[in-house]
Amino acid sequence: MPQDRPSRARSLTVISWVLQALGAAVFFLVGAGKLLAWPDHVATFEQIGAGQWLRYAVGAAEVVGAAMLLAPRTAGLAALGLSVVVAGAALTHVFLLMDSGWVFPLVLTAAMAAVAWIRRPETLALMGRGTVL
Repeated sequence: MPQDRPSRARSLTVISWVLQALGAAVFFLVGAGKLLAWPDHVATFEQIGAGQWLRYAVGAAEVVGAAMLLAPRTAGLAALGLSVVVAGAALTHVFLLMDSGWVFPLVLTAAMAAVAWIRRPETLALMGRGTVL
């Protein structure tokens, strides 16, 4: 049994890196689209009615979060923050936009929550709380 632990830890690390790389690519792309005022993003935020400042804030959070996903030390914290952002997007699609655009944000929420869980020791260490198993 003791040999299962290193292989399990290695598997979780590989899963985390795959999710981090895919997440970073997605968040760089969508965040850049928001910051560069791609028409579909502008229209979505107009429809929400919160103002275009929110598009810039979300886009900046996504781009910064994407960069943080690529560093093991900050990946868990970034994933935690990004999971909140995309959970908000899913809820916005369900309750404000009332369309089917909630599916992809829900999948991203689950992926980022998985990264946050896998990287929790690094996040706790970053916060000065040591590691918890």
